[in-house]
Amino acid sequence: MKKVRKTARQLLLDKPRDVIAVGPDDSVLTALRLMVDKDISTVLVMQGESLAGILSQRDYSHKVELAGRTAADTKVSEIMTTQVICVGPDTACDQCLALMHTRRIRHLPVLEAQRVLGVISNGDVLEELIREDEHFIQDLEHDLFQITVDTGGCY
Repeated sequence: MKKVRKTARQLLLDKPRDVIAVGPDDSVLTALRLMVDKDISTVLVMQGESLAGILSQRDYSHKVELAGRTAADTKVSEIMTTQVICVGPDTACDQCLALMHTRRIRHLPVLEAQRVLGVISNGDVLEELIREDEHFIQDLEHDLFQITVDTGGCY
């Protein structure tokens, strides 16, 4: 019995949500307000339809607060991460989780033909993997019960 893992695309379809983004010329304060309003810790930075970077609360704390700058006077482009780790829509959830763990990140943009389809979080991926494993365990238990019944053995 083989476990079938959902893909990033399927995960996005299960939990559809808008892509929340700011522009590179927006102030960090604008980005922070958006994060608070949407109750999120990361926003994409979009230049038109293209992904220009990603900005997290961690970027803010390390590159603004601890550097003695102000959020109102700092542009997103000055502190955003430009080397964004992304996945394609056909990447399996377990591969997404491994990438997140290895790269120590919590959010993965999903891109298809350079177009952002959405963002998945480590929480989204973990929930899905746990759900899949629980289903797999139930199937194994059912199969074991059937074998026991068919052979007259004890369970």
